[in-house]
Amino acid sequence: MTAEQNDLFGIDKLNVPRSDVPAITHIDYSARVQTVDGEHQPGYYDVIRSFQEKTGYGVIVNTSFNVRGEPIVCTPQDAYLCFMRTEMDVLVLENLVLYKDEQPPLKNDQDWRELYELD
Repeated sequence: MTAEQNDLFGIDKLNVPRSDVPAITHIDYSARVQTVDGEHQPGYYDVIRSFQEKTGYGVIVNTSFNVRGEPIVCTPQDAYLCFMRTEMDVLVLENLVLYKDEQPPLKNDQDWRELYELD
């Protein structure tokens, strides 16, 4: 951090980017990294390698699939609904790739934030 950034406090200090991949970089500059090798997980390894070729980053964030207060996604229907209700751009289900801008709008949908109590 710069001296100016170091003098920040609270959320202002927390919001200072700590790496090119801030979603995985903790405030102390550490990360909880898990590795994948081509011998034991060749399919997932190839996905990560392809992502690296396209983006320059051989890192994929692995997190639970839900939004705050909502149950974790368990079915393809849950995944699609969560995808359509949020700001996600792309959803991959098995070998199917769905782009948000190519999907019809949800009909008679309710704002998910009204359905679930925040923790």
